[in-house]
Amino acid sequence: MSDTETEKEARRAQPEHRWPAVIATVVALAAYALLPSVVPLIERYAVVGICLLMIVALVIYNPHHLTRESRWSRRAEIGLSLFILVANQVAFAETVIRLLNKRGNGYELLLASLQVWLTNVIAFALVFWVLDRGGPVARATVPRPKLALADFRFPQDEDHDAVVEVARGSSKQADWVPNYIDYFYFSLSNSMAFSPTDTMPLTHRAKLLMALESFAGFLLLALVIARAVSLIG
Repeated sequence: MSDTETEKEARRAQPEHRWPAVIATVVALAAYALLPSVVPLIERYAVVGICLLMIVALVIYNPHHLTRESRWSRRAEIGLSLFILVANQVAFAETVIRLLNKRGNGYELLLASLQVWLTNVIAFALVFWVLDRGGPVARATVPRPKLALADFRFPQDEDHDAVVEVARGSSKQADWVPNYIDYFYFSLSNSMAFSPTDTMPLTHRAKLLMALESFAGFLLLALVIARAVSLIG
């Protein structure tokens, strides 16, 4: 085996750490539970409770690094991310209705909009993270030719012919694969720029998900600004 192949195996032997995604999920659930929201308190706490139970089960299964995967853990990862996303879309729809009807306390509506936006960024990042190339465990353990079809193209996926210090970190030379931080960053930039920035969607589901996130961010911003202008007037 060549030195290059040995180095690649050593890098892939370090699976992604569990805690960045867990911390982000807990932050989203805390914002969903504690910030002012148009969703009734009991419903919010029910969502948070179900999600926390799923998180505990997944952390027990992979406490520190994402080293193993079963059918139930794969379904639980996908189910958790989609559950948070769908629950937040309900809050998004109700917040939009309140903003359009100019009902409710302006301060609370502003915080509710912030909660929806922040949770959307984290939830979409989670969905991208669990779907792309078969998920975090597959990205770290499955040989690259056998990985599922990529949903996104990162800059590292095409940096192999750049200058040496950039090319060394590319997918081709370093066997680089994205982790949760990478998905969080482009989810944040997509929600703020309302379009892809450095990461491109490749599949239909990736394009539809990014379009939904961009639309939600744009609509919230437009309605919040309109509400602020009306209060000034």
